[in-house]
Amino acid sequence: MDGRDLVRSVKAVGSNGAAQGWRTVRAAWRRRRADASGLVPRGAERARVPGPVLDVEPGPGGGLVRFTRSELRITVAVNGAVFWGWDGAAPEPSYALAGRSPKPDPRAVLEPDKDGGWRVVAERVTVVVSRNGAVEVRTPGGVTLRRDLPPRWWEPVGGGAARWMQRSEVAADARFFGLGGRASGPRLRDGTYRLWNTDPGLSFGPGDDPLYITMPVQMVVADAATHLVFHDSTWDGTVTLREGEEGAGSGHDRAGTSELRMDGGPLRCWVMVGTPARVLRTWASLTGAAALPPTWALGHHHARWGFGSEQEVRRIVAGYQERGLPLDAVHLDIDHFDAHQVFTVDRERFPKLPMLAKELRRDGIRLVSIVDPAVKAERGNAVYDSGSAVDAFVRDSARRPVHGVVWPGESVYPDFTRARVRRWWGELYEERLAQGFAGFWHDMNEPVSFAAFGENTLPRSARHDLEGRGGDHREAHNVYALCMAQAGYEGLRELTPEERPFTFSRSGWAGMQRYGGTWSGDVATGWPGLRASLSLVVGLGLCGVPYSGPDVGGFEGSPSPELYLRWFQLGAYLPLFRTHASLRAGRREPWEFGDQILEHARVALVERQRLLPYFVTLAHLAHRTGAPYVRPVWWGAPEDRALRDCDDAFLLGDCLLVAPVLDPGTDRRAVQLPRGHWYDTVTEECYEGPAQVLLDAPLSRIPVLARAGAVIPVRGADGGLQLEVWAPAPGGTGGGLVVPDAGDGWDEPEIERYVTRWEGKRVIVERDGEDGASALSYPVRVRGLGVL
Repeated sequence: MDGRDLVRSVKAVGSNGAAQGWRTVRAAWRRRRADASGLVPRGAERARVPGPVLDVEPGPGGGLVRFTRSELRITVAVNGAVFWGWDGAAPEPSYALAGRSPKPDPRAVLEPDKDGGWRVVAERVTVVVSRNGAVEVRTPGGVTLRRDLPPRWWEPVGGGAARWMQRSEVAADARFFGLGGRASGPRLRDGTYRLWNTDPGLSFGPGDDPLYITMPVQMVVADAATHLVFHDSTWDGTVTLREGEEGAGSGHDRAGTSELRMDGGPLRCWVMVGTPARVLRTWASLTGAAALPPTWALGHHHARWGFGSEQEVRRIVAGYQERGLPLDAVHLDIDHFDAHQVFTVDRERFPKLPMLAKELRRDGIRLVSIVDPAVKAERGNAVYDSGSAVDAFVRDSARRPVHGVVWPGESVYPDFTRARVRRWWGELYEERLAQGFAGFWHDMNEPVSFAAFGENTLPRSARHDLEGRGGDHREAHNVYALCMAQAGYEGLRELTPEERPFTFSRSGWAGMQRYGGTWSGDVATGWPGLRASLSLVVGLGLCGVPYSGPDVGGFEGSPSPELYLRWFQLGAYLPLFRTHASLRAGRREPWEFGDQILEHARVALVERQRLLPYFVTLAHLAHRTGAPYVRPVWWGAPEDRALRDCDDAFLLGDCLLVAPVLDPGTDRRAVQLPRGHWYDTVTEECYEGPAQVLLDAPLSRIPVLARAGAVIPVRGADGGLQLEVWAPAPGGTGGGLVVPDAGDGWDEPEIERYVTRWEGKRVIVERDGEDGASALSYPVRVRGLGVL
């Protein structure tokens, strides 16, 4: 037992004392015994490579290339995405795809290439297959973006899942991003990253990997183009990255490399090529549109593990109200459950929970409930009894329910990879709705089973339905939380068809944006944890998950007033803005850090409320286009290498550049600007990029800049929508998009487009397609006029 495991075991003990601590030890031994008896030893293995090409069979969008020991199918879809699969692997079935895979592009053709190879030529991409099975992705101009060397398989002689390896080369100037939520990002430096969703057991920092959300999704940014590659296997694996190096003088370039090793599953992948915006639009068309959060979910959330009672919730809410601090949601953690059992309420501490929820909603505050997947294995527990009646729980190889240890004690786990279990689970949210909850926070869903040593999850031999195909936990683990999110989201759509559900999940996989967002897990309190928070949000956005945010202030411990404030200021510009802490941590209410911090936090909260129409617009754009709210500064100029290396600032939509303070004692910081003119939103001083500038960052604020010509929807003094317009550069133009708030139903309002230009010494704002500023529906405030 190492130190982390010991602390995890103590953490699991909770109020049940030493008895529950011993349960974690027994659970670990039980899991080891289950794997020893339920998994067939791999034994001797046989290595295999494709061998030389034999023949081809043209087909829609590409065709089939046969080698002596394997075959490769390549298809270019109508949306421009390229699919290829080895050994008969097809795009479906897939947990990542939203419905059926797109139709093949009839214009893409398979034709001979030089040296005995073949190529598929399409409008946006050319795919070249060598005679030995290497696959190159090229731009239409012939520039190689990616070269996958012939893959290798290791197949057990006695049968079973084959391990495989895929080595790839990218341009020497390329940079890697993605792979889910990585604390050391957003740019992924040289190293090995594991693909296995993991609860680290304690709060994490930049050096910890893997974390709660891992995805075999890489975004690779190079001078020639950006591409996204997704290897669609849910099994455990690793990705080893090494950035390339350009040769000096007459020296040779050294290509960047990626080595993917998977313990099983099909060897199949998708590749999308283009600008970052086009790549993520194509990715969203494959994996599904991001769920649109209700408007209130774009405000400020306050959570705490340890509210303890209705009186304490009222006291905290009153503290916000008495100080005039905006608050939109309160989250209740596991301490509001009866003995930590999901879908229950502790009637002694929360005797009138529906009444509390009703009172809060009258004040514009929603209640959000935590929901864990583990079900206490005890007869008389309504969830356990109803789940047993429908055979809902994961079983072992001997068909016995798999037991683990979580907060309620001895627990069983729903098999969310079975459709009827998802329906059963979705119906259980009716109890939560009856208690007055408006949103749901899925936790402990990697899934977690406390163990005194080893991995804190289910046995790898545990059996899952996998949509009728059958398989074990090695294949189901990474998509367990994704399927739980689907169960909750679809259940809520049935129960409350008039309202958009609000769910977010600690764990997930590719495509999880269809059912909501995530938060950045139990990040460690400290300046490294603050930096990791930003890395996670940016990286997840580049994997197609636009709605996320950290535990402001960190999960464990007590942040200094300065650290808390800088975290709070960052959170105010992230999609999910939530303060949260553990049972043993210090408070996270703004007034707990002194009057000065309170006033600066108030400024951040007020600015978040003022920008709420902009966040609503970004949410709709993410839903319709796949573009994340939070974007790396290279988003519009991926060819700018200085921007590719910038990981301490971000774009909020197209209009704002946010430069958080990530180090203590900082009152000025350098900011790398993209091309164009940028205004400091406080001083209105104008700067021209591309350049690095030094900006004031007093304790009262972080630097935020607006793009010249931008049109930003904001909340005016009267509470109505107002257009904040930043003057275009001299002789230039600008514009922006506005999506009016249509409430929390399913209506999707029209996107309004506005353009700005100079007319003499006046800035003219027009709605695109209409004549003159008189046609505008909203009041306009022009800023930046005095500095140009």
